[in-house]
Amino acid sequence: MANIALLIAGGSGNRMGQDIPKQFMHVDGIPVIIHTLKCFQQHPDIDSIAVVCLFGWETVLRAYANQFLIDKLKWIFPGGKTGMESIHNGIYGLKEAGCDDDDLVLIHDSVRPLLSQEIISNNIATCKAYGYAITGIQCREAILESEDGFVSSTSIPRDKLIRTQTPQTFRLSNIIKVHERARELGIKDSVASCTLIAEVGGIDMHIVPGSEKNIKITTVEDLEILKSLMHTNKEEWLK
Repeated sequence: MANIALLIAGGSGNRMGQDIPKQFMHVDGIPVIIHTLKCFQQHPDIDSIAVVCLFGWETVLRAYANQFLIDKLKWIFPGGKTGMESIHNGIYGLKEAGCDDDDLVLIHDSVRPLLSQEIISNNIATCKAYGYAITGIQCREAILESEDGFVSSTSIPRDKLIRTQTPQTFRLSNIIKVHERARELGIKDSVASCTLIAEVGGIDMHIVPGSEKNIKITTVEDLEILKSLMHTNKEEWLK
């Protein structure tokens, strides 16, 4: 049984409004996707890495991986039109490549470059124990419900709310079965693996504690936060 990191880098990053995809933008002279790949490259329990890559950027990705010594990168699969389609391409690509049904697949956003080694370890351990692992954080903010984003008259209790992150980890056969069931149900554009499982139904998802540092780069403001976090050390007096 192998532990495989599957990075999803199939998006063009239109919301960022830049000339190149956000996963290939440089922070401290290194592409964001390489910062993310390093998290898995450095973890002793990760056996190999696959990337679902935006069309036309495969050669760039391979060149960067060689430059920054990411030798665990084994497969590059084509990106899809949606995140769900990209994940589909990745998991079926692993199956066609001969990966075992029992292999653990850690599905991770390529633009979450501050993933800790502890979260990776906890995902592997939780998935081995229960079959599923979803990284998440209990919601701390007050939540309002709004139809248009401008007016609200309803609040949602936060006590039971979880803000999900990645990685989200599954045995390869299990996540493929979820996608097959989704096809039968006509589900084509669920926003994440955890929401897809919820829509399919009938499966308990076990939560792995995430981190506020495990941010997803979506906007220019996120890049600014990322740079700040990368250059900030914990004060010695803090416990």
